[in-house]
Amino acid sequence: MKTRVTEMLGIRYPIIQGGMQWVGLAEMASAVSNAGGLGILTGLSQPSPDALRAEIARCREMTDQSFGVNMTIFPSIKPPPYADYIEAIIDSGVTIIETAGNGAAEFFPRLKEAGLTIIHKCVAVRHALTAERMGVDAISIDGFECAGHPGEQDIPGLVLIPAAARALSIPIIASGGIGDGRGMAAALALGAEGVNMGTRFCATVEAPIHANIKQALVTAKEQDTHLIFRTLRNTARVLKNAISDEVVKIEARPGETDFADLQPLVAGVRGKAALASGDVDDGIVTAGLVVGLIDDIPTCEVLLQRMVAECRQHLQRALAYCD
Repeated sequence: MKTRVTEMLGIRYPIIQGGMQWVGLAEMASAVSNAGGLGILTGLSQPSPDALRAEIARCREMTDQSFGVNMTIFPSIKPPPYADYIEAIIDSGVTIIETAGNGAAEFFPRLKEAGLTIIHKCVAVRHALTAERMGVDAISIDGFECAGHPGEQDIPGLVLIPAAARALSIPIIASGGIGDGRGMAAALALGAEGVNMGTRFCATVEAPIHANIKQALVTAKEQDTHLIFRTLRNTARVLKNAISDEVVKIEARPGETDFADLQPLVAGVRGKAALASGDVDDGIVTAGLVVGLIDDIPTCEVLLQRMVAECRQHLQRALAYCD
């Protein structure tokens, strides 16, 4: 398949693995890249810039194909050393970065100076337009269906993707709710030139998470996610389980929600431990609505080959209506 995205990134298929905390490790990224897509290492899954350098080197030992690194940059009271992570990416010779968060703009000039291709994730067209003016190379536009943080505007991909494609001149990558060839065909028809998937890649053989978590994603239906942190205006879409059920109950109480009441439940270390142990109810598990479309755990190679074949089939079927 050939789009501006495949040409820009040097990949066979316009399929990108999203940056996923605790999941975007070398095993995951290399498997996607070897299968013809773009694998992404998650920068902040590594505890230090030097650890990220080591993970990039490890990924290079597992693939000779293109891969990128995700850096999500939000202002916080005790931020990680973002600038040092950025320099680790540049020093390691990585040529593609996926950025997210309103703090990423600070680093765009340095990344462009170093010659990196920047894919910036946005949840609104106005943010995408700002990023385009600042020189990013492509926009990954996140619809309301996505796992993680969909923003506060609740605009689904069926509207957001064409709205972004109509407004922007740089390539659009559709993100959120895509997990098969049918969704990929729809995204291309709506104006995207590639797709970004996170949840679907978690349910693959190579995903570095426990088999119980993968099976939970297979078993889940499209109704089996929660929106948490809505009261804090920091909405996140996660899998329904005992922990997210409790978070929703706390947020439903009268009065303002205090994050201190939620913090013991949603601590990142707890979610990381759940992914490793397989105890689905012991931490937050990020997941998008696409769980309703997942019914197996293939290798990344099988998944991408199947998606591309299905995508072509559905595009051809739609074209037949025009005869």
